[in-house]
Amino acid sequence: MVSSTTSFSIKGLGLKLDTAEHIQPHLDALKALGEGVEEIHLGGNTLGVEACKALADVLPTLTSLKVADFADIFTGRLISEIPDALTALCNSLANTTSLETIDLSDNAFGGRCAEPIVPFLTTNLSFSHFILNNNGLGPTGGNIIAEALFQSALASKAKGQPSSLRTIVCGRNRLENGTSDLLAKAFAEHGLLTVVRLPQNGIRMEGIAALAAGLALNPNLHTLDLQDNTFTLPGSLAVSRALPVWKSLKELNISDCFLTRKGGITLATALETGSNPLLEILRVQYGEMDKRTFEILAKAIKLHLPKLTTLELNGNLVDAEDASVEQIRAALEGHGNEDALDDLDDMEEDEGEEEEEEEDEEVSSEAEDATKEEEKVFSVDDMADALSKMSVVKDSA
Repeated sequence: MVSSTTSFSIKGLGLKLDTAEHIQPHLDALKALGEGVEEIHLGGNTLGVEACKALADVLPTLTSLKVADFADIFTGRLISEIPDALTALCNSLANTTSLETIDLSDNAFGGRCAEPIVPFLTTNLSFSHFILNNNGLGPTGGNIIAEALFQSALASKAKGQPSSLRTIVCGRNRLENGTSDLLAKAFAEHGLLTVVRLPQNGIRMEGIAALAAGLALNPNLHTLDLQDNTFTLPGSLAVSRALPVWKSLKELNISDCFLTRKGGITLATALETGSNPLLEILRVQYGEMDKRTFEILAKAIKLHLPKLTTLELNGNLVDAEDASVEQIRAALEGHGNEDALDDLDDMEEDEGEEEEEEEDEEVSSEAEDATKEEEKVFSVDDMADALSKMSVVKDSA
């Protein structure tokens, strides 16, 4: 057990706490620290329903609590146990105004266990950082969470106060396109998000376009992670057209997103406009980009990206010895960032335009439709109106 006057932790002890009696010694230690506890970390243990209810009785007494780390606390539990356990924990924090961060990652909820989180999300209007990573939500569970986030924003607005939400992390949750419209509306309604991470969710270009529309109404965004989803040209266009809004952007992760050659050019051209001078981290590995993108990116770095200290380009369609790579190195060195570029040890051979044409044909019809819709969304004057007209798929599986 690790504790201090501001933090309590049993993280990683591998405890199996089934009952109130099992958890009581740890609760005694927690209560002994007094009301000044700011963080509680429980991950790497497994808590049963009765243990969670006992903990829930104590949590409201921690009037200085800022961080509730409940990641990985249900390993080995039956799916029938989790809703009651989650309900107890989340409800106990619904009125905790000091809370800043809640982390429920690495718990295998599935869509069936998303509902217990809803009352917390719609009632607690003070917390800022919501972390829900690797929970197996699927589109159904994702829409439950997205709707709750949307209602949370409306509740803040009804009280005449700005949303407190700044961070949303919801990766590895199989959200797919079925969650994108409603999630985009939630993003747009909150409006003050700074960190959004949605990697590995199976989201395709139409979904990416929707999400970019919602996020474009968050001008303070400084971290965006959409790794391992599918962009193609429409998704690349959507993010590229939103880049000028994100003038505070420091980190952009769109690796493994199948940008395609044309999508890569679109992205690099957007960066070349100089709208993102604070960018420090750019991850664009395995994006099917060719040397034309690298050449434009080199110019963007030279002219407008002096703070770029991490650049990941491995796995694209450029020879590691190509002149465009050397141009990028030179541009980075010009800013004293010669160590920024990652190892290019898995670059692919460029098969040329014929392969790109084949790829375009495979997605042509849906890409064309998505591009038309995306262009409407990113007409700046009509962005909010376009979002309000998006269809919402609440029960897509």
